[in-house]
Amino acid sequence: MRRFSLAFAGIVLVAAIAAPSALAQFAPVTPESPNAEGIRQSYLFVSIFVAGIFVLVEGLLIAFIWKYRRRRRPRFEDGAPIHGATKLELAWTAFPVVVLFLVAAFVFIELPGIKDIPEATAGEEQLEVRVSGRQFYWQYEYPNGVIAVDTMRAPAGVPVRLEVTAPDSDVIHSWWIPPLGGKIDAIPGTVNQTWFEADTPGTYHGQCAELCGLEHANMLASVEVLSQPEFAAWLEERRAEQTAGSGELGAETWEGVCAKCHGLAGEGGIGPRIAGSLVLADPEALESLVRNGRRTMPAVGAGWTSEQVEALANYLKESPPSGS
Repeated sequence: MRRFSLAFAGIVLVAAIAAPSALAQFAPVTPESPNAEGIRQSYLFVSIFVAGIFVLVEGLLIAFIWKYRRRRRPRFEDGAPIHGATKLELAWTAFPVVVLFLVAAFVFIELPGIKDIPEATAGEEQLEVRVSGRQFYWQYEYPNGVIAVDTMRAPAGVPVRLEVTAPDSDVIHSWWIPPLGGKIDAIPGTVNQTWFEADTPGTYHGQCAELCGLEHANMLASVEVLSQPEFAAWLEERRAEQTAGSGELGAETWEGVCAKCHGLAGEGGIGPRIAGSLVLADPEALESLVRNGRRTMPAVGAGWTSEQVEALANYLKESPPSGS
């Protein structure tokens, strides 16, 4: 009995030490957008009732086991009969109804702030970005034609409206940056909408939350929030570079689209080795390949602008994959 008591005390001590960090893993991350804050509040509100009901039910279970234990009664002899308690039965019927009503009311109050995209008012800025989920990368398109791959840039303190979709020939993806809100599906041929508004500059990471194929684990996403002057400067500079067929877009396209299957140096991986391939040095052949695909390779560049294809071709010309 003493050994059992010591072992039980040790388990309780370990649980007390580990519980805070373990429980933290189940809570939503620190929100950086009003809709993410609504999700966190809803989660915590529901968790209060879940934890309370768990403690109540398990506590009563242990108490009843102790109170009505067999003691010295013969093993196969029935215990003393217990008659019904009408008030108690009414109480445990009414209590769950009240709890469910409170939870539903709270969620429906919070839901508009989570789901509904704020309407732009006079004098207020609002940015619209088209998010396209593709095997196996995210592509972002800005109103002025700027394109980015995997990493979205956004201005701090400005509502960002996202139109999330996927090409007709693709599969379902799910765009999810936890600090900036909930998941939203990218469904072929369908446009879903969501939003965020981050006040604090920084980089927020996420991933595709829908199993979409062999390279699903590498379909990561991030949002880099810049100050408004920095974002305006980036957008203007990126537009100029993209028009000239140079700059970051070529590198982003290679790393975010091609390298996930063929390797950063073209050494091969899920896809075959392509370092030294004559196709990479031929802009026309490269464009045909990315737009139309080949055998087991999907048409990763279907719908790309000529600027994006040119940026990729110029990048490969300047930094050809070495294969090592």
